[in-house]
Amino acid sequence: MRKTIISASRVHALIVALAVSGAISAQVKKDSNKKEENNRNVMLNAASANGPREIQIGLPSADVNVLENGLPVTFATNPHSVNSNWRSDASLSHVGLLKISETAITTGNIGYTVNSFTKLGQKGFHGQLDYKTNHFGLNEYSLNLNGSLGQGWYYSANMYQDFDPGTFDIKSSQYQDRTQIYKGALTKVYDNGRGKFTAIYRNSRSHPVYTFATQSAPFIYVGDGSVQEYGQFRLGTTSYLPVDPNMTYMDMRTGEIKETSLYDASKNTSSEVFLSNDYHWDNGLTWRLAARYDHAHGALVYQTPMSLIRAQKGGYNYRYRNMLGITNRYDGEYVQTRMSCLNSGDIDEVLVTSELIKKFDQSTFRLGLNEWNYEVDYTSNTTMYDQTVPTDGDYAKRVYDANLRSGYFYDFNRNASEYYKGNENKLALYFTHDWDINRNLNLYYGGRLEWQRLNGENAAVKNAMGEYVNRFSNYHIGATAADGTKISPVALDYNWLNYDLSAAATYKVNPNFGLTGDFTYIVQHPRFENFSPATLPNTDKVIVPLGRAGVYYNNSWLSLTSLFSYISKTNNNTTLNLQHNGEIKAAPLTYDIQTLGWTTDIVASPLQGFNIHLLFTYQRPTYKKFETEVVFSDGHRDGINATGNIVAEIPQYIVEIDPSYMISPKVRLWTSFRYQSKRYANINEAYYFNGYWESFGGVNWKVNNKLDLGCTVVNFLNQTGAKGTIAGAELITKDQAKDYKNVLVTGSYLRPFTIEFSASLKF
Repeated sequence: MRKTIISASRVHALIVALAVSGAISAQVKKDSNKKEENNRNVMLNAASANGPREIQIGLPSADVNVLENGLPVTFATNPHSVNSNWRSDASLSHVGLLKISETAITTGNIGYTVNSFTKLGQKGFHGQLDYKTNHFGLNEYSLNLNGSLGQGWYYSANMYQDFDPGTFDIKSSQYQDRTQIYKGALTKVYDNGRGKFTAIYRNSRSHPVYTFATQSAPFIYVGDGSVQEYGQFRLGTTSYLPVDPNMTYMDMRTGEIKETSLYDASKNTSSEVFLSNDYHWDNGLTWRLAARYDHAHGALVYQTPMSLIRAQKGGYNYRYRNMLGITNRYDGEYVQTRMSCLNSGDIDEVLVTSELIKKFDQSTFRLGLNEWNYEVDYTSNTTMYDQTVPTDGDYAKRVYDANLRSGYFYDFNRNASEYYKGNENKLALYFTHDWDINRNLNLYYGGRLEWQRLNGENAAVKNAMGEYVNRFSNYHIGATAADGTKISPVALDYNWLNYDLSAAATYKVNPNFGLTGDFTYIVQHPRFENFSPATLPNTDKVIVPLGRAGVYYNNSWLSLTSLFSYISKTNNNTTLNLQHNGEIKAAPLTYDIQTLGWTTDIVASPLQGFNIHLLFTYQRPTYKKFETEVVFSDGHRDGINATGNIVAEIPQYIVEIDPSYMISPKVRLWTSFRYQSKRYANINEAYYFNGYWESFGGVNWKVNNKLDLGCTVVNFLNQTGAKGTIAGAELITKDQAKDYKNVLVTGSYLRPFTIEFSASLKF
């Protein structure tokens, strides 16, 4: 599972808005049979140059759900991230966004799902070459070739290459993202076009260094929600990682001391075979089968900032070695401690989905079956190191406290190391019925019944007193704890029954105005990755009810939807890493979240060639039963009681403004603005960041039927600032924060001003 370190900005990356922030688009309401929603700009991402936008639903989530050809791209995104195996490139014929209810029924997951389909062969010969670059040196290529072979046979081949240095040179890696994906598809159309069989092979290699290693920086927290840059350090364009790429760690399985580099530790590989068959009968019955086998190695590297230390106080004696190996004293003011989490796992996935779809005069009925099997051997080896905080914007150096140690790396596997191995299987039966009861009333409903089984082992070891043994320095399988407990794998075997229910209704009061509402009720249990820490998770039901109701209005130039919404989730399993005097204690926690909100979504075309999309959301997500306490080695007892607090990193107000104008039939000028209001930067509501605008703009030129050109500017308002949470601030209270003004802290930052150019050539 992902390390839930509340001081890191990534923890609540998916919970910035309410479910209704992706409200049912008024345009979609014109056709209630659609499974997808419009106007979400899923690939217009303020956080990443090459991944889908995270559509927020007001709940903590670990995954960005992405389907290709009806199956998840990855069963679990840690350690095998979606971006390491999927890109929105020339190989895709369609990219859309499934509704929450459709996602729940067909996959059992919570949230919106990016829905994509592979571009298959067509009659004749067709080619498409896409290219994208930016002023930081990105080079991204995608080439698709497809055509016919005769006698109902078709082919498609695709190559994707990404060379992304990021927005700054980190020195410790040649690229912040180096990804290559190859696909080949062969399709046979048979029985006079009634049936279609497709076989696809995909091979990918990816080093997503940027994912969680580079997104942190030091800055001055002024005290009024604003931040200032620290010395010559420029947020988003200055590296905060040491020049040396190598890391020393202990293998949690064997206890061996090993070395790796940042680039090598983030290496992902995948070899995948996909098979599908579609068959249509004259009576309106369709059978669809999709199956995928993936043999993969997944890897993610977290370089999580922990504490900032005043290097010249408290008896510290920090030193470093120069390129000649000569030891020098570090005389700088600050030292940053970092925890490196080297997540990796060997994975085998077998996913099969089969559906029968029957179309009647006024309705469509679907019956589906999932058989998804996930085999994984996973560890997260953790290691600590300290680094300088250069005020001149130069590269950081690793340092060590000579009073304590002679090497840079320490506390192997002490803090957040993880281990699990085994199998997770999901067997599910689901159905949906989309029914036009009459001209004015549409009803959509469905259900899912899922048998989930976990079988394997982890390292949640108990001592003779029946207490869980916390991780300690040099923790590994076979090690012995201070109380004499031998660390050995613990067997896991769970069987659960999950279910999801969903219903939506649309009533047309007249041709323009109507009422709409939907309700989804999801019951889940923990996934395998929740068993990775030193303690077993709460295995009670995870219940997510979501209800929305409102009105819509459509005419020839305006589409409007306004909805009130409620969503909550029980039994969120997480682990906080709490800090005191440089010591880090893991605190397991189970908590609830509840969110109320209101949103209004408008799409208007008041003038010829001019289109505008507006979205306003108000929400108030709060923690429920959020309480935990730890005792540190010096006897200090501390904890958190955040019940009733607004969830960290979530704004209460969100505004989106997306105007576009066709300057000519071939040239489109567009902009996109997203405002997020004040967000709390720690769980106790002690720190906060002021609201900010994300801004995009560009021009698209259709030169002719063969060539399209584009220019996009990211963050053209050139806003600089911080987002997420503040490292090491978990236990700071409101009273303590009153004295924290103009202090140096560490957190994540806004994506910097970027100019991107793109070209697409069809031949």
